[in-house]
Amino acid sequence: MKVLNCPEEMRAWSDAQRGRHKTIGFVPTMGALHAGHLSLAEAAVRENDTAVASIFVNPTQFAPHEDFNRYPRPFEADMAKLEGVGVEAVYAPSPAGMYPEEYSTYVIVEQVSEGLCGGSRPHFFRGVATVVTKLFNAVKPHRAYFGQKDAQQCAVIKRMARDLDMGIEIVEMPIVREPDGLAMSSRNVYLTEEDRKRALCLSRSLFEAEARLRDGEHDADSIVRGVRDGMAGVEIDYVALVDAETMRPVREITGPILLAVAAQLPTARLIDNIKFDPKGTNA
Repeated sequence: MKVLNCPEEMRAWSDAQRGRHKTIGFVPTMGALHAGHLSLAEAAVRENDTAVASIFVNPTQFAPHEDFNRYPRPFEADMAKLEGVGVEAVYAPSPAGMYPEEYSTYVIVEQVSEGLCGGSRPHFFRGVATVVTKLFNAVKPHRAYFGQKDAQQCAVIKRMARDLDMGIEIVEMPIVREPDGLAMSSRNVYLTEEDRKRALCLSRSLFEAEARLRDGEHDADSIVRGVRDGMAGVEIDYVALVDAETMRPVREITGPILLAVAAQLPTARLIDNIKFDPKGTNA
């Protein structure tokens, strides 16, 4: 497996693949890989001629009080996992290479980045959009794979790729969950045994809401109240029911929606969501 550390090397590798008329699938990650990440990598391998993953803990999407310095970085273990599913190249740039001295250019995606995580983490999506743009410029993929757990992030990247004519297909993949329903996340390793049990109220409340939606409940406020009641044991950041594409709040459920939650536990901030289409298929 090839490891590339600077954009010039990455572009040269990708140009060589494109010169052979190979399609490139790309999975951007911050490392600390779990089965959710690997499901994206497996799809990239399966659906393209060659697959690339990146490992880069992006400092611009962390606020000063957040967990950038302690974010897990098991690089060698991550490399073995990626090689095991057939990824052919890993792009692993350095922070100084990505953001050299006097760096001053950022990408802002309006509207879909507002509310939800954008409300409580106003720095976050500027950092995400900027780093993903830089990764796209280096890797030059045909398709890029993201997980639904970060549904608002997916909406931001889809809008950015569309608006900036990037010519990249953004593929959103389903959430991968633990056997008890907890959405897989690199931050789950922070959870104490007690917090791990308490965290199950996120998925449990979402599944209960999904059952009500399938039974025909169309009132958004009623659904949100039910989820909030189910999450009473944790510090709620938000419970939001929004249009699945625009991320704007809805009052009556008539089309595809995203029901998203975020909660702060003593040891970690967690997010989760479900998508629902009242016409009978998942959004």
